[in-house]
Amino acid sequence: MSKVRIAAFSISLDGFGAGPRQDLEHPLGVRGTELHSWFFETEIFRKMHGQSGGSRGIDNDFAAQSLENVGAWILGRNMFGPVRGPWPDDSWRGWWGDTPPYHTPVFVLTHHARAPLEMAGGTTFHFITDGPDTTLRLAKRAAQGKDVHIGGGVSTLRQYLLAGHIDEMHLALSPVLLGKGEQLFSGINLHRLGFTRVRTVAGENATHLLISKI
Repeated sequence: MSKVRIAAFSISLDGFGAGPRQDLEHPLGVRGTELHSWFFETEIFRKMHGQSGGSRGIDNDFAAQSLENVGAWILGRNMFGPVRGPWPDDSWRGWWGDTPPYHTPVFVLTHHARAPLEMAGGTTFHFITDGPDTTLRLAKRAAQGKDVHIGGGVSTLRQYLLAGHIDEMHLALSPVLLGKGEQLFSGINLHRLGFTRVRTVAGENATHLLISKI
């Protein structure tokens, strides 16, 4: 059965899923990359970027599992890039170079229309202006029975959580205190939304929390 899930999403010890002031030099916000150091050191991350080496332990296992059975992704506009307002042109093509790591259809939530962007490796970005529900419906159709991965950023995850669309979450708790940024769960009652903790696993550089609907 296909699921709508959040996987390998990193949060700080004080609950932030991104740092403040995202821009071209800080795509994850100031100090945001510190949240993901556990992932950057894994073998699966290096393979995704055409590199060799990397760790093969628990963190790597969870990184690999996050990519299994994914048929489509949903990203927020800020996750795709730092461009704000109407697209000035089609020159911005994402953070990931000519071959993004998704290899599936990717649906980008935006208020400003743009033609689909086909990239190497099987990734096509679709820019959807009809809101989260329509975007999810399109992503499920494109996934063809596989899972839909809600990739971020924080505001996008919050929208889908509050709407009751998320079936399960894998959060990577990084040993970092950001102090400020984007809070993932502020004002959200996960218990009332039907979630329960299923499993906690200590990795080499993060603690992995597996949470699903009751």
